[in-house]
Amino acid sequence: MQAQQTASRPLEGVRVLDFSIMLAGPYCARLLADVGAEVIKIEPPEGDDMRLRTPLRDGHSAYFGQLNAGKRSLALDLKSSEAIALVHRLVAEADVLVENFRPGVMDRLGLGYETLRAINPRLIYCSISGYGQSGPAAERAAYAMIVHAESGFDRSLMRYAGDRDRPASGAIFVADVLGGIFGYAAIQTALVQRARTGEGQRIDVALMDCMLNLLVYELQEAQFSGPAQRAAYGPVRALDGDILIAPITPRNFAALCEVTGQRELADDVRFKTVPGRGANWTAMMQVVEKWTERHPVQECMAALGKAGVPCAEYRDPGAALTDPHLLQRGAFAAIADSAGQFMGVNAPWKMSAAETQMQRAIPAVGAHRDEILSRVLGLSPDAIAELGAAGAFGETTG
Repeated sequence: MQAQQTASRPLEGVRVLDFSIMLAGPYCARLLADVGAEVIKIEPPEGDDMRLRTPLRDGHSAYFGQLNAGKRSLALDLKSSEAIALVHRLVAEADVLVENFRPGVMDRLGLGYETLRAINPRLIYCSISGYGQSGPAAERAAYAMIVHAESGFDRSLMRYAGDRDRPASGAIFVADVLGGIFGYAAIQTALVQRARTGEGQRIDVALMDCMLNLLVYELQEAQFSGPAQRAAYGPVRALDGDILIAPITPRNFAALCEVTGQRELADDVRFKTVPGRGANWTAMMQVVEKWTERHPVQECMAALGKAGVPCAEYRDPGAALTDPHLLQRGAFAAIADSAGQFMGVNAPWKMSAAETQMQRAIPAVGAHRDEILSRVLGLSPDAIAELGAAGAFGETTG
């Protein structure tokens, strides 16, 4: 812990202009803030729509807070020519730009890559979109659930469920989180390359491509065989709930046979080999369930854990917030807005010589306008007031 307390943040001195909305882009930019970048969130005068998303506390969105802690807010009316001119000046002082509008929107605003590259050739310009910046589908509207369906992800989950003939509904936006992480990774790579060449570049992240990278097995299976029998890991019933058991290796399976004492499990020819267990996984778990259903969840977990059999209790998300292991590991950080403090989830990595946890403060709309414009651009209070009068900050903040 001492190393973490004295470590610096790796991207201190890197300035990021964050034009993104919803989830993927804001998450990407927040990860940059976590490691020390100065992230200036440029949002409309009324604020990012995510500020209105539940769960709300005294009108403030915890969902928004998780995605935007550690940033500074500058509210601009991008329909104003004065605001666009102001952005051009900020671009000259920036290292990275993140946006996740539909392709063409930034160009129409006068903020496209070629325009901004002419102002600052060192700029790293990261665009996150549903289908990418080129190709026949580029301008299609796409949210995470759209690419979940079209990539094959949802139908793969349906097939593994085994008891469904239509995909299930869902509300966990996997593509957006992947888009944020892949965008973050590409920006780090571009920063390394810029250190060598002195030149920035355009980064094009497509949520569809992110989902295809998730389907590691399924896309290979699609090329070389029809749907094959494959282990699909699901719940087995205990006396007072469900658990998941994953005896993947021969050693795991031998330990499972020993702890359950089931001869029918050890002697069944279907379960003698790793491929055989994979092809007959459901049947194998039905045998195991004859043992688990006689014992409470915690008794099953204790016995399986002691034997070294990988297992898990099915829990609701809130259980993680009090998990001793996660708390000791520092999986969460206290973050706060004017409605109070709550827990945010840190990025899933620790670094021995760097501070990487979320920063505490969640910005109010336009809260850092005067500080940013005076410190970064050297504008006087009178010059900022003139911009306000001209409509650069919109009617609500003028």
